[in-house]
Amino acid sequence: MSKHVLVAIDGSPGADRALRSACERFPDGEITALYALDPFGHYRDRRFPDRLGDWHRELGEYAEDLFVEARSIAAEAGVDLRTETTTGDPARVIVEYAAENEVDEILIGAHAATGVVSVLLGSVAEAVVRRSPVPVTVVR
Repeated sequence: MSKHVLVAIDGSPGADRALRSACERFPDGEITALYALDPFGHYRDRRFPDRLGDWHRELGEYAEDLFVEARSIAAEAGVDLRTETTTGDPARVIVEYAAENEVDEILIGAHAATGVVSVLLGSVAEAVVRRSPVPVTVVR
């Protein structure tokens, strides 16, 4: 039986490494790349407009750009990739998606952030590890 693997993507090098790892480890599995549209992220990340009406459109376009790159990475490995976009706090929606879609494992990239644990994992990765109902592999 093949595994259903969820890879959280966000455009970071860690997320790319997680996707490459998933393609390498589960070439016959069902791999889903998930991007979370964070409704409050535009306040933290000034790449996106300040106008609330534009954030969803801009982030949706950003997600599509990420998916183009993700599909390219998967195609290089000869793997079919499913892509999904969801809205909400990234850690929460990653865990919810895994629970609601029969995911067997989550792969997520490590990010440098602040705090002792967050420096090693990243705040989203840390929250996913703590809350996930399935095994989580953090790729560094």
